[in-house]
Amino acid sequence: MRNRMDRNCDLGEGEPVARTRALMRWITSANVACGGHAGELASMTACARLSRQYGVRLGAHPGVPAPDSFGRGAVNLEPRELELLLLQQIGVLERVARREGVRLSHVKLHGSLYHASDADDALARIYLQTIRRWWPRCVVFARAGGLVASLGARYGLTLWEEGFADRAYRPDGTLVPRDTPGALLTNRQEVIEQVRRMRLKNEVRSACGARVRLRVKTVCLHSDTPGAVALARALAREEARGRLD
Repeated sequence: MRNRMDRNCDLGEGEPVARTRALMRWITSANVACGGHAGELASMTACARLSRQYGVRLGAHPGVPAPDSFGRGAVNLEPRELELLLLQQIGVLERVARREGVRLSHVKLHGSLYHASDADDALARIYLQTIRRWWPRCVVFARAGGLVASLGARYGLTLWEEGFADRAYRPDGTLVPRDTPGALLTNRQEVIEQVRRMRLKNEVRSACGARVRLRVKTVCLHSDTPGAVALARALAREEARGRLD
């Protein structure tokens, strides 16, 4: 039986604490909003405590400070502005985590920042340089097959390539935009099958049926996906029963 796949979820994004707790029971890594697109000291503290309680890895989930678009709008950042954003947001979560006796384990960019760093070489490099300089022990979560994933090893960082359980793919390995019909996967069996295909065949099926090659170390389920708790529980149980192997 192969090593278990990490299951991550974006949390502390304004969801009720009851949902945060429920999701923490079924995941292995939590990506916590730290004051950009979402997140405040209270939510960061709650997430740190819950991650310690449930033995979940605590990671930073920095995003563009644009709450109106939930950090999913256009990105107009110079590389040095990105560096400062990372220092501010990851730094505050690191301090909260330290106070709660939790180690910061990883970093995953949010929304449009995640995609912008995968499309802009300068942003990708300053992102990785910043993590190497300030948080060299942190794992970087990056889109499988993307620019950040391809550059990570050059900076001596541990990088986990990420797939998405609840998002449809385009043939080039990027995600179908959220405003496109069918971009979000909510059917339990469809989500399980997508993760199983990643696990067994190192691929997904794109929205048009094409095979997309992916080597995935961690798989994301978004906390705001309808039925997220039930989906997270189903994936955890399938994993425990060996049905994703």
